[in-house]
Amino acid sequence: MRSSKVKALAVVAAALGILVTVPAQAGKTLDGIKARGQVVCGVNTGLAGFGAADSSGKWGGLDVDMCRAMAAATLGDAEKVKYVPLNAQQRFTALQSGEVDVLSRNTTFTLTRDASLGLNSTMVTYYDGQGFMVPAKSKIKSAKQLKGQTVCVQSGTTTEKNLTDYSKANGLNIKPVVFEKLEAAENAYFTGRCIAYTTDASGLASTRNKVAKDPKDHVILPELISKEPLGPMVRRGDDEWFAIVKWTIYGLIEAEEYGINQANVDALKATSKDPVVQRILGTSEDTGKLLGLSKDWMANAIKATGNYGEIFERNVGPKSPLGLPRGLNNQWNKGGLMYAYPVR
Repeated sequence: MRSSKVKALAVVAAALGILVTVPAQAGKTLDGIKARGQVVCGVNTGLAGFGAADSSGKWGGLDVDMCRAMAAATLGDAEKVKYVPLNAQQRFTALQSGEVDVLSRNTTFTLTRDASLGLNSTMVTYYDGQGFMVPAKSKIKSAKQLKGQTVCVQSGTTTEKNLTDYSKANGLNIKPVVFEKLEAAENAYFTGRCIAYTTDASGLASTRNKVAKDPKDHVILPELISKEPLGPMVRRGDDEWFAIVKWTIYGLIEAEEYGINQANVDALKATSKDPVVQRILGTSEDTGKLLGLSKDWMANAIKATGNYGEIFERNVGPKSPLGLPRGLNNQWNKGGLMYAYPVR
């Protein structure tokens, strides 16, 4: 259906007070993905638990699993992803230029980024906050004890600005030691060039686990000095792809809420009488056609990665090497902030 006909139908429907839904027109990003048979996903250069390649070159992490879920939803195969590792300075340019289809790289949503870069924030996949890590032998127990001290930080991030704001607001005169690359900032801290290292608390846990000779030699201080809602971003101007990315994440979150997981998704497709479960899995209403996808788009994503809770636990949860508590990233009905728009 041509756009002019869609608009005309919408005008008539509005005049009559009728709700009309029409199949989605494929956007240029989805067309490109289908043509090449791959989702091109911008990820971190190496942040354990979120986006990192192992010794065999296989990518894993919470952000990576979001890419895999998108590929499963759009192409029916979670392995059809090309991962493009990007540092903090490269990430937005790569998305703006079309080098990647989506940026899933522990990126904070802020007003400036959402309003001035030609990009859209989608859905938060990890609620975080900026913290500090110090050597246990320093005996530092609070960020307020960093007055006049050197702190290693990566440039081109919200972390750098937050550090400056926190120092000014509390009269600490902290001396930032700034590095363009994440690995350089980490190395400077572990070799003693700075008394502390600052980034998102999840990133501190990842760095401590991956880089420290003995993780117990380093302490993450209790204060969080910022709000860091992290999630994927897409280019503006392609509402269809924006909707697919957003609703894939919502679907993973709602799947957890309704008890749909990687192990039972096929059984529930065949037997569930729950209307919500049926809609998510495509056994009643065809929500996929509204996104330009197949009827089982969400079932494919869940079967590939598990629901949001499974993704969290596998990559960053208490039983993972990072050992992060669920906290704010729990479901809304369990004291957290994960509240999905309904898939209906």
